[in-house]
Amino acid sequence: MNMLEVKNLSKRFGSHQILEDLSFSVKENSIYGFIGQNGAGKTTTMKMVLGLMPIDDGSIFVNGTRVTYGQNKTNQFIGYLPDVPEYYSFMTPTEYLNLCGEITGMSTKVRKKQIPELLDLVGLSNANKRINGFSRGMKQRLGIAQALLNEPKLLICDEPTSALDPLGRKEILDILVQVKDRTTVIFSTHILSDVERICDEIGLLHNGKLAFTKTMEQVHQLNSNNGFLVELHNEEDMKRFTKLHPVAKQTGRCQLLFEKQSGVEMMQVMKTLVEHQILPVKVEACESTLESLFMEVISQ
Repeated sequence: MNMLEVKNLSKRFGSHQILEDLSFSVKENSIYGFIGQNGAGKTTTMKMVLGLMPIDDGSIFVNGTRVTYGQNKTNQFIGYLPDVPEYYSFMTPTEYLNLCGEITGMSTKVRKKQIPELLDLVGLSNANKRINGFSRGMKQRLGIAQALLNEPKLLICDEPTSALDPLGRKEILDILVQVKDRTTVIFSTHILSDVERICDEIGLLHNGKLAFTKTMEQVHQLNSNNGFLVELHNEEDMKRFTKLHPVAKQTGRCQLLFEKQSGVEMMQVMKTLVEHQILPVKVEACESTLESLFMEVISQ
């Protein structure tokens, strides 16, 4: 089942066409990476999914229900984490989540059960201080807890790791992987390494259109005969090895590239290394990466 369906979506601001005939879908209990350059229209799309911005043309469905601008039925299915969440900073995390639960009509019994579980999930169960003393990463983790409070079927995360240090980014990504079994995640970002790490499927937004949508497995399978790299320990090993395989192209002091070579040739090279007792630093297939695919698309 598709938890989110975007069909032929278009949006214009004055004479500037932001989105043009955009269509994609997100499968239930998956993490979908929605990528693109800054200003590509990712946040605009998310605002329309949330019913916060009118749609010029097209339609959006969440959990099979059509999204409408303003008050709509679909936001009961959605949890939202903006890139910079705001809080009542004089409150503790428990006080803040209790307030959110009261506003949305959650019973005291449900709140007492849900809030400690969510704070434990995001690593804030022992953070009893006021929110104004939180780091940026802690605030993002609290934002995830807030977004999951009503057990949404779709969790929208808009650039959640963009201003975090490496440790903070890892913490947020680990949490998103953990919650995949309880919700569907759409992860809007321009940090491609984050997408490669956690996403099941990706969609690249470029010039207002979806340039491609692929699973991560499909990305890595593209151009499977890109060749492979061999890196050796020293120049003496390089001289010995290049006499055996003169077709290699030297790309570094002790690194060789076998362009457009298949797995068969790679196995033969490994056999040669063993037979001549040349110990490599690495032998690595040149898989297509999300970064290489991204650069190829946006440079067209």
